[in-house]
Amino acid sequence: MTKKLWQRNEVESPCINICVVHPESRLCTGCLRSIDEIGRWSAMSPEERRAIMAELPQRESVHAKRRGGRAAKLARRRD
Repeated sequence: MTKKLWQRNEVESPCINICVVHPESRLCTGCLRSIDEIGRWSAMSPEERRAIMAELPQRESVHAKRRGGRAAKLARRRD
């Protein structure tokens, strides 16, 4: 006996359970959404979610380059 499961027709979350906010970009390093987008995700319309999902590939380059480790961090503080 198989029952038909009820499912909502909505945009899936891009969350991959790596929830760390980058200190400079203020984007989650896992899903690339902002804190505001993450917080409002469940209340957003499907259109709003689709728009954000479409932007995510362009955000990947924000975290692609290394920042230089501890030495670079200390140098930034001196500037």
